Amino acid sequence: MSQGDMTIPKEPNLEKTFQIDGYLRSYETEIRRRYKCFHEVLQSVEEKEGSLDSFSRGYENFGIHRLPDNSIVMTEWAPGAAGLYLRGDFNNWQFEDKYQFKKGDFGRWTLTIPATEDRQCPIGHGSKLKLGVRLHSGEIVDRISPWAKMVGRPHDVPIFEQLFWDPPEEQKYKFRNVHPRQPSGLKIYECHVGIASWEGKVATYKEFSQNVIPRIADLGYNAIQLMAVMEHAYYASFGYQVTSFFAASSRYGNPEELKELVDTAHAHGITVLLDVVHSHASKNVIDGLNEFDGTDSCYFHGGARGIHELWDSRLFNYLNWEVLRFLLSNLRWWVEEYHFDGFRFDGVTSMLYRTHGMGHGFSGHYDEYFGLNTDSDSLVYLMLSNHLLHSLYPDFMITVAEDVSGMPLLCRPVEEGGQGFDFRLAMAIPDMWIKTLKHTKDEDWNLDEIVHTLVNRRYNEKCIAYAESHDQALVGDKTIAFWLMDKEMYTHMSLLSGGSGIIDRGMALHKMIRLISMGLGGEAYLNFIGNEFGHPEWLDFPRVGNNESFHYARRQFNLADDPNLKYKYLNNFDRAMIHLDAKYNFLGHHQNYVSLKHHGDKLIVFERADKLLFIFNFHPNQSFSDYKVGVQMAGTYQLVLDSDAEEFGGHKRLDHNVKFTTFPEPWNDRANHLFVYIPCRTAIVLAKMD
Repeated sequence: MSQGDMTIPKEPNLEKTFQIDGYLRSYETEIRRRYKCFHEVLQSVEEKEGSLDSFSRGYENFGIHRLPDNSIVMTEWAPGAAGLYLRGDFNNWQFEDKYQFKKGDFGRWTLTIPATEDRQCPIGHGSKLKLGVRLHSGEIVDRISPWAKMVGRPHDVPIFEQLFWDPPEEQKYKFRNVHPRQPSGLKIYECHVGIASWEGKVATYKEFSQNVIPRIADLGYNAIQLMAVMEHAYYASFGYQVTSFFAASSRYGNPEELKELVDTAHAHGITVLLDVVHSHASKNVIDGLNEFDGTDSCYFHGGARGIHELWDSRLFNYLNWEVLRFLLSNLRWWVEEYHFDGFRFDGVTSMLYRTHGMGHGFSGHYDEYFGLNTDSDSLVYLMLSNHLLHSLYPDFMITVAEDVSGMPLLCRPVEEGGQGFDFRLAMAIPDMWIKTLKHTKDEDWNLDEIVHTLVNRRYNEKCIAYAESHDQALVGDKTIAFWLMDKEMYTHMSLLSGGSGIIDRGMALHKMIRLISMGLGGEAYLNFIGNEFGHPEWLDFPRVGNNESFHYARRQFNLADDPNLKYKYLNNFDRAMIHLDAKYNFLGHHQNYVSLKHHGDKLIVFERADKLLFIFNFHPNQSFSDYKVGVQMAGTYQLVLDSDAEEFGGHKRLDHNVKFTTFPEPWNDRANHLFVYIPCRTAIVLAKMD
């Protein structure tokens, strides 16, 4: 893999930072203090460990390893333990002195098991293992190695156990494809392997590779974001209560099959992002990190600071030396072992603030971001993570922050005093759409508020726009399709069921909401699996509360594939919308100009990528002929996307052969204008002809 330069200046270069945002000058002292904290930790790592590169390869030494001579060596960090044992299938689950670890410096424990007399490995591939941690009381309790690379759960036992994953060479997956380069217009298909089937079951890595990746490639998405891959004991947690950070979830298959999935995506030129959860960890003790060494700290803060009350989970002590090694090594592991191309960091807002963002509205005043509430330890960890990843993998690495607070500089380079993320999620956009659909009549939509929410982002800090993600799909909420059409989706989505005003409105607005979110809302776009075709209902994982039902824990792709159902129209539109960016690269063009927000006519007009003109008529029943629209670039324009087209389930009211020629008279602060016919509840995109 291509690796870049890891050197970084002692002082941040704030000249460009202040050029972008002059208001930050008032907080220069705090910005420099944060950078100094980061640089001091980085220097300390280099002095004590040789380099950040070697420091972040902890997985090469910690955990269990088979050496070339077939002996076993195992190293663990358990500073609070009185003793450590290994037991499992290989010794009939006995606590034996010869499998007792030796205590070393800095809380480390090491065990060496020689090869058998016939030079075979004493622990076979797939063997079940447990660590026995002896407490100072004398009691021995079961634990799983924090560095376990695979864990599994017997069908009749709810607790996971470690599996020694050491397949013979011929069974190891061999990667055939290289990492795709960073795309200029990032279009992310957010997905969950387990629900990626219409059947009521947990789908597999192999099924995803064979059935879903070709669909994603056909739609035109150039990135996937895999959720719930890091092992989590509770399926219904959606992967956000991680128990084993280095283990790919075994409920979908084995590690080699996950590698095949990533490689299959790469064969299609698709970037693969991992949803990484370093903001907190499961409170599970026997099969999680909690109380690993018998204390309430170890990997976490002790006492109240180590508990997230709302999430009922544990919080990492980010600047503890071995915790820092563990988390940075975890990022390296997923890149080196599985060839992931980047990460979406979950719960960044919780990490950034001592209050975890709870009960905080974030008005946008800079004092909220540069005051005592900011958690410097977490901030430094995020800076180290981004510096590590972008230095080692400059050609393909992408990092995304899930932050609702709007922290300035979060998506600026570390050397400029930022935290180094490439993108942040534009989390206000889906909230705005749900609020609008839930509380406002169509004729009362506030176009000022809609446009403001879509364009309100920090200059030169990239955002990922989305109309809805997995958050809006979960039980307790509704998808946009369900907010729009609800129970009518059960009776009137068939071409044979007759007309329905609710379905007609819902399909029209579903297309328009997605297109305007993508066109105006950011420098990248995200869609949650299935929502591209208006997936009905919500998402609910099997749990006690629903009698362990899989009915809502699936994606019914069969609906989009059925020629007699209207879901195909939404799927067609999503494909056309995504391919429009592939052709014109408007996402990669950060500037746009909104020339019209007409409240009476319910029209929004904007330009992007110099040559594209987007026109939206949200009026519920008023169409306009010869509507005068301003445009900067003179010339002849053609219709390149029409939400009212027949293949998108529209009323085909527009003539696609018509060309639009500009007139050299200013209109709406644009140098030229043209005239269009724009039907009600329709969005069109015009492109300047070369």
